Formats: sequence, C-alpha cells, structure tokens
Amino acid sequence: MKNIEKLFGYSYQDINQILIKIGTNILIAVIIFVVGFWLAKMASRTVRKLLTKSKTDEGLITFLTSFTSITLKALVIVTGINQLGIEMTSFVAILGAAGLAIGMAFSGTLSNFAGGVMILAFKPFKVGDTIKALNEIGTVKEILIFNTYLHTSDNKVVILPNGPVANGQVINFTMEDERSVDVVFRLNNGTNLDEVKLIIESFIKSEDRIFLEPKPVIGVTLVTHESIDLSVNVWAKTEDNSKILHAMNEFVYQKFQENNINDSQMKAT
Repeated sequence: MKNIEKLFGYSYQDINQILIKIGTNILIAVIIFVVGFWLAKMASRTVRKLLTKSKTDEGLITFLTSFTSITLKALVIVTGINQLGIEMTSFVAILGAAGLAIGMAFSGTLSNFAGGVMILAFKPFKVGDTIKALNEIGTVKEILIFNTYLHTSDNKVVILPNGPVANGQVINFTMEDERSVDVVFRLNNGTNLDEVKLIIESFIKSEDRIFLEPKPVIGVTLVTHESIDLSVNVWAKTEDNSKILHAMNEFVYQKFQENNINDSQMKAT
C-alpha cells in the first residue's frame, strides 16, 4: 500500500475512489450512447410517421428524418464525451484549431447539405419524378441531406451528391402533365412520302391517347443525298409518352411490311 502511495502520490483509498469514479463515468457514458442512439432512432421514426400522416412531400420527409437522426446523434456524442469528464471548452478549442482543415476536408459535404436544402426549397424535382441529372436518368426515390437516390429503368440505384445536382442542369421529364412525343423516321431517297404520311396519320387517328390539340404535325425536317427525315410531333399525357412512342414504331413497321415497303428504308430515331 505504501509503495502504491509513493508511486502515484495517492493513498489506496484515493486511487480506489478515482477508479470507481472513472468506471462509473464510463458506464454512464456507455448507457448514454446506447440509450441516446436508440432514442434518436425512435425519434426519427416518429418524425417520419408524423410527416407521412400530414401528407408532407416525400422528399421533405426523408430530408427531415435524416436531419433529425444526425442532429440527435451529434447531441448524444457531445453528452457522452462530457460525461467522460472531457471539458467541452477544450474539446471546442481543439475543433476550432482544426477547423480550417476540417472545413477544407468537408467542403464537398457542406456543399451537398446546402444543395439538399436548395432542392427542397426550390423543388426542381420531387420524389417520384423522372429526371436527368449529372448524365444519369432515373426515378427519384429519396432526397436525403447529402444525396439524392435515383432508380434507373433497369433497377440500378444511382446515388447523386446534392451539391452538383442543385448547381447543375436538371431535366424533369414528369413535372408537367402533358408532353410532346417526337419521332423521326429516316427514309431512303425515293420512298413514297405520301404513303408513309398516310400510315402515320392512320395511327394518329386510331390512338385515343393522342390529343387533337395541339394539332399533330408531320413534316420533312432534313433532306440529304441519301435520306429524308420525316418528323412526327404529337401531344399526350406525360405518363403515356413512351407507350405512344413504342406503339407508333410498331404500327409503322407492321404497315411497312403489309404494304411491301422495304423496312430498310425506315429508321425511327
């Protein structure tokens, strides 16, 4: 006992009390972390449920849920560190000294956070929209604090950083209820244009999903020494766009076969 007192400058009882205090603080800190993270998870779930019941925009729901979770977890970490006896003033001073390096390292992350706020504020797209952003095309499934999740037509998940998305060009294919269907048939020189026009007009008349206004347009847009581009422009509901495009191509191909028009003369683009 005397050797311990000489070595550490404390009596055995003092060392025992210090160890008990440290152990207690560690135990309490562990409880804070476990219970705190659990409560943060439950709170984020509650926020999601409440926002869902209030019919809030899905993008805002995912953003606020993620933000709530991260904020509460950060508070738990700070509380746990404080319980361990680490002075927060010293902790803040250390963070402040490393602030420049951290800021530079996380400049992209902060940009993505700001981009997420801009997306939710100005709403260039929302969950469920089909968009093209950063050369990727897909349906928006989630808008989180730092990233936007797209699902492509072949069910791939594309994770886009919000910063570049907010600052770049975004094409929203489903924002408007109506869209034009544009098809170009490339025909070899010598093809009977009147015959092809009649085929396309018969399709337009038979297709109830095509609007009569704006009036459908069929016309030559390009003539070269090898081919002629015959463009077709019709309007329909956005949800029917691809269906009409596919149906038109199939109809024209079948009519080419029925009328003995060489199918090598036609190319839809």
